[in-house]
Amino acid sequence: MSAYPFLKGHGTENDFVLLPDHDGSIHGDLTEERVRALCDRRAGIGGDGVMRVIRTQALAEFDQAVLELHEPDPEWFMDYRNSDGSLSEMCGNGIRVFARHLAESGLIDTSGPVAIGTRAGIRTVTFSDAGEITVDMGRPVLGRDSEVAVPPLAWKATNIDMGNPHAVAFVESLDQAGTLLEEPDYDHAVYPEGVNVEFVVRRGSQHVAMRVHERGSGETRSCGTGACAVMVASAIKDRYAPAGSTPAGDVTYRVDVPGGELSITWTRTDRVLLTGPAVMVAEGITDL
Repeated sequence: MSAYPFLKGHGTENDFVLLPDHDGSIHGDLTEERVRALCDRRAGIGGDGVMRVIRTQALAEFDQAVLELHEPDPEWFMDYRNSDGSLSEMCGNGIRVFARHLAESGLIDTSGPVAIGTRAGIRTVTFSDAGEITVDMGRPVLGRDSEVAVPPLAWKATNIDMGNPHAVAFVESLDQAGTLLEEPDYDHAVYPEGVNVEFVVRRGSQHVAMRVHERGSGETRSCGTGACAVMVASAIKDRYAPAGSTPAGDVTYRVDVPGGELSITWTRTDRVLLTGPAVMVAEGITDL
């Protein structure tokens, strides 16, 4: 295989390998095995996932389903895969890193909102003068509650979809989640395609902390969509918005993750806004 360029970036230490593939020329080589090799932290570059940077129209040439997600089509599409090679609909930290790369490469105008395509639909990012990036993550969708377990302990879990599925469990201590080397038990009838599981504790008023086991990646240092799900579940628990309704006014939470902190606002118009850092740390050439 010939060598090709890559970049490495992270958002609150949720790290990713980016592959610039603007015209879609490397699609045939982007196999599950290749993604796993790139994400390998000992024999590869290392990352929680791989993002291909591709124009939406180039991706649509061999993935017509993409066109059904976007109207009108944004110029750029985040083609994201988990570290095990499986496709993922959305990644909240990843899309900030994706946007940072586009900005630093001069591929977008950061003076206003920028639309980016994902398998969960269009997401809009906004750049602040302070350097952080805000993503409009769309509307949260609440499903039927279930249960998650790290034997012998089990907890009720709030079912929230943020473009991908989440089960949010409130615990007494984050240590109760154990090592998270193994996937927590969950109800496969509720989550037939797997689920991201978040464990949450309260730190203060509108301030929580979490750990997460991500579907297809294991425990990660941060999860943007997971933090959004945690914020929504916390706001419901704190009675800012009864289940099935929206907040009477905008409400903001700080969500601590092992890799840093994120600020998340649930608006009275039922949009979830995720704000946090995005940093590019390396670029090079690989033949993995």
